[in-house]
Amino acid sequence: MKDDSKTLKDSAILITYDREDSLKEALGLCDAAGYEVRKVIQHRFLNKSKYGLGEGKVEELKEMLSTIKPDVIIFDEILKPSQNYNLASTLKMNILDREALILQIFERRAKSSESTLQVKMAQLRYEMSRAREKVRLAKMGEQPGFMGIGKFEVDVYFNDIKNRMNGVKTKLTKASTQRALHRQARERFGFKTISLAGYTSAGKTTLFNILTGEEKEESPKLFTTLSTTTRKITLKNSEVLISDTVGFISKLPSYMVAAFKSTLEELVYTDVVIVVIDISDDILELRKKFKSCISTLDEIGVGKDKMIFVLNKSDLISKEEVVVRAKELGMDNYKKWLSVSSTTRYNINQLKMLVFEAIDAIPVTGRKTEISKPKKQRKLQR
Repeated sequence: MKDDSKTLKDSAILITYDREDSLKEALGLCDAAGYEVRKVIQHRFLNKSKYGLGEGKVEELKEMLSTIKPDVIIFDEILKPSQNYNLASTLKMNILDREALILQIFERRAKSSESTLQVKMAQLRYEMSRAREKVRLAKMGEQPGFMGIGKFEVDVYFNDIKNRMNGVKTKLTKASTQRALHRQARERFGFKTISLAGYTSAGKTTLFNILTGEEKEESPKLFTTLSTTTRKITLKNSEVLISDTVGFISKLPSYMVAAFKSTLEELVYTDVVIVVIDISDDILELRKKFKSCISTLDEIGVGKDKMIFVLNKSDLISKEEVVVRAKELGMDNYKKWLSVSSTTRYNINQLKMLVFEAIDAIPVTGRKTEISKPKKQRKLQR
């Protein structure tokens, strides 16, 4: 992974929504991708048909470029190819929408061979979803370099992407098969399993390090973890396996979730899922992130009965406020939840006890090696 501190960052103009939670997350994404934001433009709506923005705002943006001189414009929404084309043609600038930005972060963060393949698959699916429109636009005449499809005709272009996808898919299938063999081996040896899940930057890796004694990289930047790491820990004389997984994020398209299927499916097969929530977030951001986590876990096919909710970073707000926010999230509807602090280790021993009780209630023999298939992929509405 590139060391951001030793790399000169490209400059950017960020266009995002006029909400504090959207701004905070968008700035986090830009930082994680290695961009220095020199100007932020906030609007209530980013879904105008031609540019995403209104034409008047585009003209204002055009005037800014001569003084700010950014390397890229980052648009914190999913743009249609035609909208991207219109913006780039008018502004003579490279435009990155939210999906393209997240893919860049994934590429920077990928360390293992499997996560690299998963990112490549997501990139190819992103390209495939825009291929037909790109070719149509290119055939209209002028073709700026940012379209990046050269002289391909539509059939050649599609076949090229499909062939590359098939090659990556074959390798990912082998990785998934290897994971299944590992799961079978764990069951034969009687190991029960725990997985950490949650919104990106909620503190999963910090909690993982505390529970395991590991020193995995911790960072406030988004998507620090893309590869699943599994370690053995002891809970009350019982040896169990615990895994850290990739974080979730709002507006993550189904094709990106599908690309990380072999990693995320560990959540489906695990015995207990610890869902880590940053309880210190403001209430609007907290609701959005919680909804995103539950939606993603539901889409993957994770049963709510195996979830333990950990309200992390509770040291940053009062105990009374923790209770208020827990009620806001409807924690009363869930049997197992606990407020903790990975920084001060508040309630860490109680968390271990809660996890042990959940694990201990599961018989070693007779555990299902196969489960119902995850729900059919659908476009996430978050």
